[in-house]
Amino acid sequence: MQENYLAKWLNNELSEEELAEFKKSAEYASYQRIVDTSKGMKAPEFDVDQAWTSFRNANMEKEPKVLPLHPFKSFLRIAAVIAVLLAGSYFYLNSLDERYSTEFAQQTEIILPDASEVLLNAGSELSFNETNWEDNRNLVLDGEAYFKVAKGKRFTVSTAAGKVTVLGTQFNVESRKGFFEVTCYEGLVSVMYNGTTKKLPAGNSFIVINGEITQTKGIVAPVPSWTQNESSFKSIPLKYVLAEFERQFNMEVNIQNIDTEQLFTGTFNNTDINLALESISTPSQIRYKLGTDNVLFYAGNTP
Repeated sequence: MQENYLAKWLNNELSEEELAEFKKSAEYASYQRIVDTSKGMKAPEFDVDQAWTSFRNANMEKEPKVLPLHPFKSFLRIAAVIAVLLAGSYFYLNSLDERYSTEFAQQTEIILPDASEVLLNAGSELSFNETNWEDNRNLVLDGEAYFKVAKGKRFTVSTAAGKVTVLGTQFNVESRKGFFEVTCYEGLVSVMYNGTTKKLPAGNSFIVINGEITQTKGIVAPVPSWTQNESSFKSIPLKYVLAEFERQFNMEVNIQNIDTEQLFTGTFNNTDINLALESISTPSQIRYKLGTDNVLFYAGNTP
């Protein structure tokens, strides 16, 4: 980045080409946060006339005194105020978390400060403190994400249901209302749930559905199916299957006369809605009616 870009940017003097180049620099995000923070600072209200009147009344009967001026002391006071403001801004900016979120029918890839990779599934949110990463390697996840941890790196994934601690591995975490699943694809992960810790080697899953813990083995896929545009389930209540369909296609799901607690085993395609509907309805022995932005699932004997 050229040295005069910052001054020109503050004065709105950058050309479109220079602004585009400046935004690519590593320093741009920090400068932008400082500017945004400064905009929110507001000096306290001060009534000059009222202050002068109070001062004059309080000192009217006192003999005037000659006070020597000390410009250097005034300078030190101003410098101290500026230092406090700069320090406050620094600690405030360091406390801000980076947040990434996906809408329905959307995925996004995130590179962590230690070069680990994260793929965030639809309808999910991930946050962490990038500035203070070395001292606070904690990620907060709401939804589902697949992690490819850089060799020798370590961090913790916290969810509403439990925590996952990793060291150089590949794993998937899904945490949604009433559902918590951790699947290890490579290496070893440590899962903490409800006060207990479980070591999970590659090829195993730790699943909690409505507070009940299950564990499955024999995971043969090298990566989660959703990263390959498919959603797979094994003995999972139908309501979680329909919720995932809703997220992947951004369609409102309605049900009528269906037992959503029945277990579902199968896979549906995340890009072909008609194929997905058939993949869900056929093994579940239910019917569906597709609308413009919604779908109704109903029992076959529904009038």
